[in-house]
Amino acid sequence: MPLLSADPAAFPAEPPADTHDPAVTAAHDWAAFSALDEMTDHWARPGWSDGSRAYYWMLTFPDHQRLQALAGHCQEELAPLDLDPVPTDGLHITLARVGKPDSATPGRLDGLARDVRALLPSAFSLRAMPLAGSRGAVRLSLGPWEPLLRLHHALAKAGSSVGLAPKKPTSAFRPHLSLAYNNRQRPAAPIVAAVSGLRALKSVELAVSAVQLVELRREGRTYRWDVRNNVPLG
Repeated sequence: MPLLSADPAAFPAEPPADTHDPAVTAAHDWAAFSALDEMTDHWARPGWSDGSRAYYWMLTFPDHQRLQALAGHCQEELAPLDLDPVPTDGLHITLARVGKPDSATPGRLDGLARDVRALLPSAFSLRAMPLAGSRGAVRLSLGPWEPLLRLHHALAKAGSSVGLAPKKPTSAFRPHLSLAYNNRQRPAAPIVAAVSGLRALKSVELAVSAVQLVELRREGRTYRWDVRNNVPLG
């Protein structure tokens, strides 16, 4: 398993000191977010305009009522900030980008889903909370990171074998679960202050027993997807 490394394009840029301890990763997320001076527009992404599509590996939680309730409460409290909330049936953890439809052909995707089965780790559980953020989003910290890193590494290895390696290596992966996206450049302090008041909410357990290969699309200022393949963990 490759070690995490510093990456200025990742957030936080520096990896946490311990990927096994949820308290360490959560504190590391918060330290990075609370130090921000400015928020950026999440949607100002070259090559990812309204209507764009691509294939991704994700963890999705369309029926997780406790996670949806937590997200809905946080989004309601943050509503005065005019962020773009993630639909409660669209909460997800992005793992790795597979490719665009022109390169990720149906045959290659089927081969990827087949090959990855032998590499996937066992099912695991995560805790989602407390709330933190990044330059372009408000998001839940996750912990422990270690099983997510193992999963990402397996997906990257399988992708490389069929010519669909992720754009980012596991060493630059920073697990998180976004609740709302920032839609313009603005000072970070009001958002950091609002998020700070929600950090004592009770965490939610997420049971991860499968990984989803999805066709992700941007619809205005939200993401939607169709699940192409649901692959059980080992």
